[in-house]
Parts: sequence; structure tokens; C-alpha cells
Amino acid sequence: MGLLDMLGFGTKTNVIKEFTEKGAIVIDVRTVREFKEGHIIGSKNYPLDLISSKVAELKKLKKPIIVCCQSGMRSGQAASILKNSGIECVNGGGWQSLENKL
Repeated sequence: MGLLDMLGFGTKTNVIKEFTEKGAIVIDVRTVREFKEGHIIGSKNYPLDLISSKVAELKKLKKPIIVCCQSGMRSGQAASILKNSGIECVNGGGWQSLENKL
């Protein structure tokens, strides 16, 4: 158990597990080209520059969302946009690291 766990903050792995148990979908916000070069099986590609226009569509799914990208920067921006739109969302960070947590 790490220091953050003892302080009640938990780890990203625990949050990812919790979201997965709720039926979360994985949204990869990298470019179409990056997504085609490799991605988490079953994830959906919504590039960051289009994420704002997809909010209504994502709300209709009525599922929590885990966003990922290459390093966690773009997914952090996407998570902020989605949370501000009322969608339960977590930044999963880089897609390869997230894939290991799923």
C-alpha cells in the first residue's frame, strides 16, 4: 500500500478498475493515424479536436468514460471537457499504460 492509498487518494489503477466495473468505455483521443498504429482493443477513437462536438453523443451512452492518448496530456484535456459537460470521466493516461491496467 502506497502513501497515497493510506491518505485516501487511491491509485489510478483502483480508479480504472472501479470505472471498468461500472461498464466504462475507453475513448482514445489521439489522431486517427495514431489510433490506427495501435490502440486498446474495443476502444473508440474520438480525436481531441472533435471531443467537444461528441459530448451529446457520449452522454447518450450513459456510461462512465476512460480517456487515453499517447502520454496523458491530451486525455487530461479531454477528461476536463467531458467532466465539465457532466460526464463521469477519468484520465486513463497513455494508452499503453492503460492497457496494462485493464
